[in-house]
Amino acid sequence: MRNLITDIPGLRVGHAGAAKLGSGSTVVLFDRPVAASIDVRGGGPGTRETALLDPAQTVEGIDAIVLSGGSAYGLDAASGTQAYLREHGRGFKVREALVPIVPGAILFDLLSGGDKKWARYPPYREFGYDAAKAAAEDFALGSVGAGLGATTVNLKGGIGSASAVTSDGITVGALVAVNAAGSVTVGDTPHFWAAPFEQNREFGGCGLPPSFSAEDLALRSKGGPRQATTLAIVATDAKLTKAQCKRLAVMAHTGMARAIYPVHTPLDGDVIFAAAMGNTELPDPIYSLSELGMTAANVLARAIARGVYEASALPFPDALRSWKDWHS
Repeated sequence: MRNLITDIPGLRVGHAGAAKLGSGSTVVLFDRPVAASIDVRGGGPGTRETALLDPAQTVEGIDAIVLSGGSAYGLDAASGTQAYLREHGRGFKVREALVPIVPGAILFDLLSGGDKKWARYPPYREFGYDAAKAAAEDFALGSVGAGLGATTVNLKGGIGSASAVTSDGITVGALVAVNAAGSVTVGDTPHFWAAPFEQNREFGGCGLPPSFSAEDLALRSKGGPRQATTLAIVATDAKLTKAQCKRLAVMAHTGMARAIYPVHTPLDGDVIFAAAMGNTELPDPIYSLSELGMTAANVLARAIARGVYEASALPFPDALRSWKDWHS
């Protein structure tokens, strides 16, 4: 296993962005339409095509999910991915019409540095196309794609991923763009809040500190509105309905709570998509789904820590330091 979301057969991940801009987009491309849903907990979300993910809505399968920087400008990235899919004959058929179904969500990175003085149109549509074109089973973590301009309150954020297998033999993976208003580390220490869930020193093996000071537990948060948001996708090879995907997304939010302090603030737009590839039947519709959601939360917590651990500082004045700059 790669310890990536692509340990689940049938999906690929691609990044695109511009170092000069300090922003980019990330695409999860599915080989076939899959069941999916969403759960939104942050106070300032920005999304596209997410109403159709409600279990009551008609469309049963989606073709891709796009995560992007650029705040509301980044919603254009899904249009680029749509164009790529249409070129390849993918989409929801309505007689002779073909409409690729591409939900997406955005994070705010417009103040993270870089030249945001684009011309008439922002570049995110092209990022969405290029990221879909680049989609592969192996992909980079850290300051790439939607994580290029991502930050936390005290450290550079980025793209993280992880995977695990349940006792039923079902694989679940997470992909996340960590741009939280709060912190992923315990204060300014090298210790990650997600330390109890770490596997094989995947984010440094520092464990938890022996105790938590009042300063560690005090509120530290980015100061301005809509300057944050952690975007995540959890995926599984299980066969799930849209309603079960919704429950998986709900349970996976526990992983954000384990890895980010504070989380789901009025400044965040925290979103989790859940997608099911439909390869493996659940042995039990209640117990197996419960274990799957529990495992998804653990995997997401690990992915969030990995996103910060693998990030690199941007080469701009006053750019936030990375974890490795500070603690290696």
